[in-house]
Formats: sequence, structure tokens, C-alpha cells
Amino acid sequence: MKDLEPLPLSDKISGAPHPSEATTIFGQDSAQQQFLNAFDRGRLHHAWLLSGPRGVGKATLVWKIAKFLLTTPNAPAQDGLFGAMSQHVSNLETPPDHPALPRILAGSEPALCVLRRSYDEKRKRFKQNITVDDVRSLKSFFGLSAADGGARVVIIDAADDMTGSAANALLKMLEEPPKNAFLFLISHQPAALLPTLRSRCRELRLSALSHDMMQQALTQAKIHLSEEQSSLFTRLSAGSAGQAIRLAQLDGDALYSALISTLQTLPSLNQSAALKLAENFAGQANSERFDLLIDLIDYILGQAAKTSLIPLDPDSDPTTLDQKLFTTLHKGPIGARKWALLQQDISQRMRHGRAVNLDPVTLILDMFFKIEKCAAAL
Repeated sequence: MKDLEPLPLSDKISGAPHPSEATTIFGQDSAQQQFLNAFDRGRLHHAWLLSGPRGVGKATLVWKIAKFLLTTPNAPAQDGLFGAMSQHVSNLETPPDHPALPRILAGSEPALCVLRRSYDEKRKRFKQNITVDDVRSLKSFFGLSAADGGARVVIIDAADDMTGSAANALLKMLEEPPKNAFLFLISHQPAALLPTLRSRCRELRLSALSHDMMQQALTQAKIHLSEEQSSLFTRLSAGSAGQAIRLAQLDGDALYSALISTLQTLPSLNQSAALKLAENFAGQANSERFDLLIDLIDYILGQAAKTSLIPLDPDSDPTTLDQKLFTTLHKGPIGARKWALLQQDISQRMRHGRAVNLDPVTLILDMFFKIEKCAAAL
């Protein structure tokens, strides 16, 4: 009998280890220390919001904290119920032979609950949201006492994916938090969350990674890049190791090159090249690359806006295709504003179209025509 393959997880980047498997967190010492300080004082808040750019280590830190809480004997309960720890804790390391660790990694630890977008086996894709029923399922989880009276941990990855009803249901739970239970919300766009939800959480802000920290994170994820790829992905990912991994796994350098080449003839668009590129994204099988294309177009238009604010050096000689493109799109302060507005408009349209399952080929062609129209008007 053929073994059933595990379902995909929405919080795992294809081709990279799950955040729960990471052994080291890079570049986020401040956030770690804030949590450890609260732990040392015996005043752990019941709800934590980890915010920051996508792919900088929020999920890795949350899983590290979860393993720490579930393997630390006599961990302090919420808000200092048992007082401060008698011994100073300097890191989030856990005993490698603790029996809970294999259960945590296998997803079978009864004191840990993870809310994420579930996978629709029939449609072969992830659902768009974390639903109100998903959040309400926490009631039964909280209704069970931890076997040893220890902590119970909930991870929501990402809180941005919750529907309005789901967010309101969670808010009600936070008003009367269960004893010795800790909720960790991951958010890439905390400003979009309910203000009342944010106000009930203690926030840990994570920042973009430096080049060196990102290289170490990629090495841990067993992602090996050429020198040229490393330089390009560092620019495109803006300090996000997660985004750099996506670029590596989805041939991001080739896709970026194709986009730049297609736009090279602006202000007149090479329509046959645009159509050829768009047709590569037909069907659900290309959904991950379509998401990456949206990110890359967002980057290109953002760069067009930024470079338009910098006076052109008449003696400069752009050497790469993207440098030549940004020189072509350089239209001064007025152009910068136009490109920035177009960036916002296209990003919203593409992401909305993706969410409601519009034809990706049509969306991409519409995007190209909007860029052509803007370039021709400047």
C-alpha cells in the first residue's frame, strides 16, 4: 500500500526546511532579548505579535520560543503568576533530548496548536484565509489541560490571513485569556490588523537582515547561490532570507531577466514578448511563480520611482539591463510620483485578481499595458 504523502503547509517555502527545523536565528537579537527579559521577570504577556517584513525570521523565532516554553520546566505563567525565574535565562536553547521536541517537529505535540491556511486537496491549492471556524477550534484546544500543567502555545501564521470574523473571534478569546496559554501572532503587515487586536498583544518587531546575516540564514536553509545570484537576490529580497529562498527555488533570476527584457523597449511595449511571457503563467501549477512575478514587478516599479528622484549623471554608463531600463524610465520627480502610484495600483489589482482566481495571463497582459501607458504619457 502506497504511503500517503503529507499535505503541503502554507507556512513552508517549497524546497526549504520548515521554520520549526531551524536551529539558529540570525540578526534578530533584540527581539529575542525582549522576550527573554520578560521571561526572566516572570511577566510573560499572554499574546505576542511578531511583526516585520516577510521572510526575516518571524516564524523561526516563534517556533524557537514555542519549543523553549514547552521544554522549560517550571516556566513562569502569564503576568508573573509564579514570580520571576530563580536563574537567569540567556538564550532560547532547548535540551536536545527532550521528549517533546520530536512531537513538536512531527506536529503531534498536544500542548501546541498551529493555525495556518489549510490545503484544499480537491482544488490542489491553499485556501485564501484562516477562517472563523479555524479560530473557534481553539476553544477545544484550550479546554484541554496540559498533561503536566505546563504551558500551552498557539501559533497563528499569519494573522494577516484571518478573515474579519476570525479576527473578531480571536479578539474575544484575548479578552479572557486561558490560564498559562500563550498566543503568538505573525504579521507581515501589522497596520492592516484590527487596532484592538494589536493593542492586546505585546509586539516584537523584527528588521530586515544584513547581507552577512542573510547569507548565514541561506546556508542554514541549505540554499547555495552563485556570486552573481547572491548579489542579485540580495537586492531583490531587501533583506528577506525567505524571499531570497523563493527566488532561488523558483528561478527568480531568469524571471527577473525576462521581465526586464520585455520592458526594455518602453515606452513602446514589445507585445509579442509580453504575450509569450504571460502565457508561461497559465494554470494553477504556476501560482507560486505568479506570486513571485507580482513581487518582482512591485520591485521594478518601486525602483523606477526611487531612481527618478535622483538626478541623472550624464557621464554614467549603465552596464546591466535593469540599470539601462531604470535610466530609460527616469522621468524626474513627476515621473517618480506616477511610477509610485502605478506601483500601488498594479500591486492591488494583481493581488486582488490572484485572490479571486482571475486568469493570470489576462492579469499579466493588463499589467504590461498599464506600464506601457504610463511610460508613454511621461
